[in-house]
Amino acid sequence: MKRRLKNVLIGLTLPAILLMAGCGNQASSGTSGTSAAPASGIQERTIKAGIGLNEDHPEGQGLKKFAEIVAQKSGGKLKVQPYFAAQLGDDKKMTEALQAGTQEITIPSTSPLVGMIKEFGIFDFPFVFNNEKEADAVLDGPLGQKLLEKLPEHNLIGLGYWENGFRNLTNSKHPVAKPEDFQGLKIRTMQNQVHLEAFQALGANPTPMAFSEVFTALESKTVDGQENPLATIKSSKFNEVQEYLSVTKHVYTPFVFLVSKKFWDKLSPEEQTILKEAAAEAGAFQREANRAENQKALDDLKAAGMKVNEVTPEEMANMQEIIKPVTDKFAKEFGEDLVKQMYDQVKQARQ
Repeated sequence: MKRRLKNVLIGLTLPAILLMAGCGNQASSGTSGTSAAPASGIQERTIKAGIGLNEDHPEGQGLKKFAEIVAQKSGGKLKVQPYFAAQLGDDKKMTEALQAGTQEITIPSTSPLVGMIKEFGIFDFPFVFNNEKEADAVLDGPLGQKLLEKLPEHNLIGLGYWENGFRNLTNSKHPVAKPEDFQGLKIRTMQNQVHLEAFQALGANPTPMAFSEVFTALESKTVDGQENPLATIKSSKFNEVQEYLSVTKHVYTPFVFLVSKKFWDKLSPEEQTILKEAAAEAGAFQREANRAENQKALDDLKAAGMKVNEVTPEEMANMQEIIKPVTDKFAKEFGEDLVKQMYDQVKQARQ
């Protein structure tokens, strides 16, 4: 009798225990299901990051460094998948993909953003900076931050500035050493109104074109020349289709590190911090690599047979004077107070 009672009790108790265990598991599962992220605040994510330039360009090196830092800081949970050489489209297309939420990161020049946020156009003014340190002071200071704060209303987040660098002119016709040497040259430019009107003022025929089309256009003589930083000229092998390189340093162009706001808003504060820190650390690495590569690129392009001339400060001043009506016009459009703030910060950096 006792044995029968014991078996009945066991039969009743065991299902109850299993039921309680099942309820416990469901409660646990429900808790993790409603949580936005694991306890650490970092989820497994793959982040699609695209740029227009080649993997061996300093920007490509910087993107790879960013991916390494993100992986290290997240314990491998955040994986950055880089795409180089406009595999995902040109700067405009990739920026639009960020806005739509179909791509997470791109690092374009500031110039293509001007159609969206006109104030970024102040960085297209010719002959503003004498050197990279002056540019750093403006970009990393209050003015640079003020412009980044305009991005969220366009579904973009800006995590800082990297370096494209000083733009220089190549062409297949002749050296450019003084303003009259621009006369009649058909020069590929970005779709940027300041650049277009500045080159027109100098007597050139600027031709807007996607960067991915430039090499073929130079090779076929559709255009006579183009203008880009030295590292880009070397990385893109423009020396194979251009004979002359003129070190004009006519515009300093920054890159801006952009993240899709739709993606950003899904991240935990810990994940956002990782991306911010990684963008800053990789940016410092990228700037240093870019500056070293620019000097090396100049030497390599000379060795490759390009005929190189450096424009004197006096002739740069002459060019700046010719372009002044253009910059005065756009200062009114972008905001004269903003332009004054930029020049004031440059003056402070020089002192």
